[in-house]
Amino acid sequence: MTISGHVILVEDEPAIANILHDYLRKSGFRTTCIGNGSEAVDAVKNDPPDVVLLDIMLPGKDGITICREIRTFSSVPIIMVTARTEEIDKLLGLELGADDYVCKPFSPREVVARVKAQFRRASFAANQQSKPQMFEVDEEKARILIQGHALDLTPTEYRIFKLLLSHPSRVYSRAQLLELCYQQDQTIVDRAIDSHVKNLRKKIAKVLPGQELIHAVYGMGYRFEELSA
Repeated sequence: MTISGHVILVEDEPAIANILHDYLRKSGFRTTCIGNGSEAVDAVKNDPPDVVLLDIMLPGKDGITICREIRTFSSVPIIMVTARTEEIDKLLGLELGADDYVCKPFSPREVVARVKAQFRRASFAANQQSKPQMFEVDEEKARILIQGHALDLTPTEYRIFKLLLSHPSRVYSRAQLLELCYQQDQTIVDRAIDSHVKNLRKKIAKVLPGQELIHAVYGMGYRFEELSA
């Protein structure tokens, strides 16, 4: 099936940009290639894309700064691309509002698959906007509501569930959940996450009995799956 969508690819290596452009075009995407970071934000404003593929290391303006600026005016799905494999880069990209990341070297087919996933997810979300929301995150009061019912969550449970909700289907390792959901001065072993997830499941079950939303992925961590329509 042909997918019709617009991708802005911000990549300063011509060989990589050309390969991705060809693969995306063959998959039905119109692709705008940008080689200088200083041009990226204006491009998103002037010709809004369905997905942004954003390299971190760029001339003019780096990808982290670009991601931060885009998030001030747009919720377009952003996939970060990086050759730097340190965990902090991955976590920082997600904290800034990125929806996914891929590390160089990568398979072009994998990148296209991730673009398609983000495109479909965003399209589905747009179609659901007129429907009542199942989940509501009240950041001001640090609480999460399901069908209007507020869950009685601890601060750590709130942060874990908020993170999982923000990226449905994304698998988070225990180490990532510890890094992103605990205060820096806390000394916690990664198995503590299992206890928090167990408690979260019990509290969710009081509102949605028989529904499993947080899934364990063997050898990897946990992911949140949205309920089927």
